[in-house]
Parts: sequence; C-alpha cells; structure tokens
Amino acid sequence: MRRNRNKPRQNPADNPILYATIESLDQEGRGVTHVDGKTIFIDGALPNERISYQSQRIKPSYEVANVVEVLQGSDERVAPKCPHFGLCGGCKLQHMDATAQVAAKQQMLEADLWHIGKVKAESMLPPLYGPTWGYRHKARLSVKYVQKKERVLVGFNEKGTRFVADMNSCEVLVPEVSALIAPLQSMIFELSIRDKLPQIELAVGEDSVIVLILRIMDVMTENDETRLKAFADAHQVQIWTQTKGPDTIKPFWPLNGEQLQYSLPEFNLTYPFKPNEFTQVNPQINQQMVHSAIQLLQPKLGEKIADFFCGIGNFTLPIARRGASVLGLEGLTNLVDRANESAALNKLSQVQFGVADLFKMTEESLLALGKFDKWLIDPPRDGSFELVKAITEAAAPKLIVYVSCNPATLARDAGVLVNEKGYILKTAGVINMFPHTAHIESIALFEYAGKLNISAS
Repeated sequence: MRRNRNKPRQNPADNPILYATIESLDQEGRGVTHVDGKTIFIDGALPNERISYQSQRIKPSYEVANVVEVLQGSDERVAPKCPHFGLCGGCKLQHMDATAQVAAKQQMLEADLWHIGKVKAESMLPPLYGPTWGYRHKARLSVKYVQKKERVLVGFNEKGTRFVADMNSCEVLVPEVSALIAPLQSMIFELSIRDKLPQIELAVGEDSVIVLILRIMDVMTENDETRLKAFADAHQVQIWTQTKGPDTIKPFWPLNGEQLQYSLPEFNLTYPFKPNEFTQVNPQINQQMVHSAIQLLQPKLGEKIADFFCGIGNFTLPIARRGASVLGLEGLTNLVDRANESAALNKLSQVQFGVADLFKMTEESLLALGKFDKWLIDPPRDGSFELVKAITEAAAPKLIVYVSCNPATLARDAGVLVNEKGYILKTAGVINMFPHTAHIESIALFEYAGKLNISAS
C-alpha cells in the first residue's frame, strides 16, 4: 500500500500532554514507561519520576517523547552544569547524579547480558570511576556558517538533529579546548572559506599539546593562511588540515609541532600518536581500565597471549611489560605501524604486531595463528562475533578478557562463549569512560571450562 504523500504531517506541538511514572532508563539515557501496553521513551526523564510528557514521534508499537514538566522528581536529579544541556546532543545525563549514572549503566549491562546473551556473571566488578568534567581529550566538532545570522557555529550537533548547537563552551571537553570554541567561531567567520569548513577534529596529548584538524573543502587564500597561523600562535595550538580522505591529513602550522602522546605510568609506557589515530578520549579512565584488564588477565613470564583489535598497543605493551609474549592483531595498517613504533620506543622485544581482518576470522585462520594461553579482546562497537564463533577446542585459550564499548554486542558474544564454547562468565563491570552520556564501556572475564558444545557450534 502506497503512502499518501499529500497527507499532512501532524505537528508534534498538537499532540496531547499526558502523564506517566518512569520505570527505567534505556540505552540512550531516556526514561521508559508503558501506557496501555505501548512503550514510551521520554527524553529528560529519570526512573521513579512522575512527569508530564508530549510525544514527538508516534509509531504503532512505541512513542518518543519529551518531558514537559517534572511533577515529582527523583532523588537522583541534579541541576545540569552546562548551560547548553538540553539543546546540545553531546550529553544525555547531566540531569542525573554522576554516581547514579554509573549504577544505571551497571544495571543496563547486567540486563543486556541476561536478555541478549542469556548469561549472568558470577560476580560484578566495582565500577571504574574518573573525572566527570573536563575529561574529554578527543572530539569531533561540527562547523556551520549561518548566513542569516552572519556568524559561525562550532560545537556538537543539537539533540536529535543535524543542526549545530549554538554553544560557546563545553563542560566535558578539557578546559583549554572548551575555551577555544568562541575564538574559533570568530576566527573562522573571518575566513574566505567559512562556508567550506564543516568539521574540526581535536586531540589533546600530555603537557597540554592540542591539535586541531580542520576539514577544508576549498582552496585557502593567503589571508586565510595568515589568520590560521596567527590563531595557532596566539592560542598555542597546532593546526592540521584535511582536504580529502584521511591520507590528506597533515600539519599546517607549526610544521615542527610537538608530537602528541599519552602514558601509562604504572607500566612505564609512553605512546606517541597522530591526532586522527584512535586513542581513548579519557586518559585517566584509560589508566584504570588497563590496570583492571591486566589484573584480570594476570600475564606471566613464558605465557603466549593474543591481543585482538590491539589498536596502537594500549593493552599489548602492558601485557608484554609483565613478561608474556604477545601477538597484537589490528585491521588498520597505520595503527599497527604506530604500535610497532611504541614497542621500539619502550624497548619491548617480545611483542609482534600484524594486520588482520578480524571480522572475517574462521576456524582455519584462527588455528593458523597458533595456540595462545590467554586472549584480550577490545573490539569496536560491532563486537567480535566471528572471532568467538571461530573458537575450537584446539584454539580455546584458558582465559579471555573482553573490553567492550557496546554492551549489546558484548552480551551477544558472551552468549556464544558461554552457551556454545564452554566458557564461564566469571565477572563483569562498567567503565565510566564517558560521564554524562549514555555510552557504556565494560570489561568481562571468561574462563574456559573445557565443555565446548559441538552441537551448538
């Protein structure tokens, strides 16, 4: 049946204001309630609150709504620190106490493990906490020249839209970067290419080394170049440019700027990196996360360990520092090159890195890597389904530490490991890498029980 394209869309403002009591939070940080058997997702609501709401999107099985008024607030509700909260889409949970945010994420992790993977951890780890403000060392900001207002916007997108939020500061970015937002708006407005500069990617290293990668879609004039150089000098930042694909990213000014790096003092390790290469956005929590992973993995002299999705060696080098021999595998050649550079810089010889498409792992290709005593897995949001499906009795490590940035795919993969591959989920817990957002990082420990279910595989 064809949709009637002439039928006018209903204006959300015409929808009735209704009342509900919030039952829980969903994975996007929205309050959840049920009305007449229909699920309602309500932005800005917290569990146990009595609120009024107005639906913005109505579907047959669910509705998406906004809070109109909080009639009976939760004890966990707090005043948002950022004046842009509610407009900016960068944070979802500033109205919730920071400790309560972590408790809610832990509950979501446990719920996903059970409902998706049909598994339950024997114990839950204490959550890993860190700074809740000024923690973000990497970000991608949108840029928009608004001709009608004769100004440039620099910031995250508005909540639920592709429009750039009108903001002049950000409480989760490191303060030095937050302070650059307003000056960047003024400087870009003076450029001839102000409508051809859609994005700024930023990275902050140790010793407050700041790099801004400007996505430039047109040729700069001499005056443009002069303004960019003056901005870099005045604010003590490095400006890099990107004109096409990632291979066009290069320093613009200064040409000999200090290299970005982060460190893991516990392991006496230093990691150089380029501003567009993946590193964790929250270096303080990263230190805790690596510590926890090594505590769970317990690498020992003489052991052979695999680090899958190794990136630039964030976990690989600490494992090697504990005396084990490590193979780190990663899909991107540039990250493997950087990992090799870090291994040499830190004088670690019992490390080997390689490039491999881990999303196409098979039983045969896994066996070809050899037998490992233990694994560490740190995949992107898609998880490591093909890798864990490829485990056979001959390839099964005795321990797997799984670091995840998506509880749903962790739960799916945990279901395979426990229900098909003979592992026990010993423990799991959340890592609060992104305070005030709904993003959930977690860590889990699996122990092989030698009961691989051949029929399930």
